Amino acid sequence: MTIKLSVGDEPHPAPARAPRLHPGVWPGFAAAAWGLLFAVPSFVWATGTTFGARTTVSPSLVKLADERVAWFVAVLWVTGLLKVFGALIGIGLAQRRGRRVGRLLVFCGGGAAVLLVWHGCLFLVHGVLVEAGIRSVAPDLAGLTLWYLCLWGPWFIVGGLAFAAATLRYVRRLDTRIEVRRYGAVGALGALLLSLGSMITGIG
Repeated sequence: MTIKLSVGDEPHPAPARAPRLHPGVWPGFAAAAWGLLFAVPSFVWATGTTFGARTTVSPSLVKLADERVAWFVAVLWVTGLLKVFGALIGIGLAQRRGRRVGRLLVFCGGGAAVLLVWHGCLFLVHGVLVEAGIRSVAPDLAGLTLWYLCLWGPWFIVGGLAFAAATLRYVRRLDTRIEVRRYGAVGALGALLLSLGSMITGIG
């Protein structure tokens, strides 16, 4: 026995499911979120509000922000924009791009990963040495040690690991992995040399 459906009884199509993001895109978006969150303090302090800076940042830098020193305010704005640029790099690494753009993304992503992890580790090592009494700091900086040990150090490392994961995921999706890896290696090496030069000269 067969049952005929009338015109009004046609089965309704199943509702379309919302597309899910591929697991490989999450490191890129995590790096982007990290960059945007990190940009907020730079922009806030650049406007003259030093909320959160007095207990977590060197007093000399807070003084420059309070006095609205022109060059330092400009540095804060530029720093904030660079962090936003880092967020765009993270978004770019979430999806496959053109050849030239991909090279740039891997170059910047590799550089950001090494630079952030390196600085985060420096903060951690410095904090451990100070807290252990092996290294001394000026009295006005003593209260900042725990902030660099428990906040800024881990924060930089988390950001660096996010960029590293996003860059590695991006490279693995390409056919020309060896060629693109060179750009990431050059970016990482350049970032490391830049950081070492900054430490040696005391600039930055």
